[in-house]
Amino acid sequence: MIDEKALDLGRLIGQSTEYQTLRRAEQALKSDAETMAKLDAIQNLARQIDHEVSQGRMPDEATTQQYEEAVRALEVSVVGQSYVVARANFDKLMARVNQQITAGMERGATSTIITL
Repeated sequence: MIDEKALDLGRLIGQSTEYQTLRRAEQALKSDAETMAKLDAIQNLARQIDHEVSQGRMPDEATTQQYEEAVRALEVSVVGQSYVVARANFDKLMARVNQQITAGMERGATSTIITL
């Protein structure tokens, strides 16, 4: 029964405006070579920064600045901005869903009535 409810919830989320908007924004992102180049640069810089931090070192100022500039460049591009907004809206939806699931679990844990 839980699996069925989870499938139903997944179907409803997949049909939501937030999810559909995110999928369109992802497709636009993938089809825009300039934006993909910006994303690649951000990912490469993030890996460099993560490597430095994992070695117990602070990343150098130039790398940090390059990362921040690359993120800003992505955020101000039309395609990048659309993706960032769509992602934020979807994340808000999922946060609400998770809150409701948690509330339901808490109610279920205190209920003496078993519903299957």
